[in-house]
Amino acid sequence: MKTAKARSESAPLRDEYDFSKGERGRHARSFADGTNVILLEPDMAVRFKSSTAVNRALRVFVSEHAPRRRSETKKSKAR
Repeated sequence: MKTAKARSESAPLRDEYDFSKGERGRHARSFADGTNVILLEPDMAVRFKSSTAVNRALRVFVSEHAPRRRSETKKSKAR
């Protein structure tokens, strides 16, 4: 395994790479919590320009078409 010194000497960073405002571990917590990446087919990506638009459409669809989970429905009183 190469040491950091050997790597830096063999492949120095270019001048246009500026990490002076970088923050180490900025996204570590959200990454550790997990991610849920879903890829859209190209024809759907044309219609949905953002994750907000996709989420909005899915919420409308689910509210109109999917059965409610038992925990979301009102519990009826026993007779």
